[in-house]
Amino acid sequence: MKSIFFFTIGWLISLTVSAQLLMREEPTTLKTSVGNIDGTLKVPDNIAPIPIAIIIAGSGPTDRDGNQPSMKSNAYKMLSDALFYNNIATLCYDKRGIAKSKVEQKEEDLRFDTYVDDVKAWIDQLSEDKRFSDIILIGHSEGSLLGMIAAQNNPKVAKYISIAGAGMPAPDILKEQLGKQLQGQPEAIKNMVFSYIDKLEHGETIPDVPGYLNDLFRPSVQPYMISWFKYNPQTEISKLTIPALLLQGTTDIQVGVDQAELLAKANPNAEKVIIENMDHVLKISETKDMTEQIKNSYNNPDTPISKELVKIITGFIKEK
Repeated sequence: MKSIFFFTIGWLISLTVSAQLLMREEPTTLKTSVGNIDGTLKVPDNIAPIPIAIIIAGSGPTDRDGNQPSMKSNAYKMLSDALFYNNIATLCYDKRGIAKSKVEQKEEDLRFDTYVDDVKAWIDQLSEDKRFSDIILIGHSEGSLLGMIAAQNNPKVAKYISIAGAGMPAPDILKEQLGKQLQGQPEAIKNMVFSYIDKLEHGETIPDVPGYLNDLFRPSVQPYMISWFKYNPQTEISKLTIPALLLQGTTDIQVGVDQAELLAKANPNAEKVIIENMDHVLKISETKDMTEQIKNSYNNPDTPISKELVKIITGFIKEK
């Protein structure tokens, strides 16, 4: 009896180790004229070609796992892991200039279209890999718009997925967000901020920015904002002819359900799914309280992402 007991324990340990080894990660690199962009491929061990999803990060210094210096949610890592175990390969990468993607590029030379070109280059590179059948783009937050543009008229992209993507142009979103943040401040400050946004929207730079607004409107970031402001997500998604899926959570404190409604209206062929209690970093939050979400979701790498999200994405990708 004792020998059977130890055999059983050993067998269970063996199974656990094997399960851990099932996850296959491999480093990958995209070479650009200003340096390399580093990423991680997670590829299930299959004989037949399988679909691969490129997960496109949102705004800010977001790395391949969905983390920033002051925030660790592991949202993209969890999503890519979940897709791997559903027999879907993934690519997650550090945006240029972030984490291991060291590039020699000044901020004033960066444009929104630079990020679009990076996505297109990854698509071209993966399309040469015989392990993959279809390429699917999954854009989160700002990555939603990047994915829309990269997928347009691109025969190498089979499907497109937007998670928490804005439906309004960036200037309108900024005004809405900053308007809330500036409540209680002098009206003159709000008027100044909004006038700066209007100027950038019209392609004008602002030479003299007050120090207290430098983080948002510093001269070196203005060219990027101008290049970003020219895009309207509703116009861009209307150009897509491939299958599209729009996902939005009800407890997202950054992007509201109304944004998904705008995208769906602009592309009636897109499938829209509203996920109850999913927040902006793909996790379940029962409340929209910012403090609670930051503690339990945005900055908690142990809180799992929405199971419904994974189920819906997996079904959409595998649907013929």
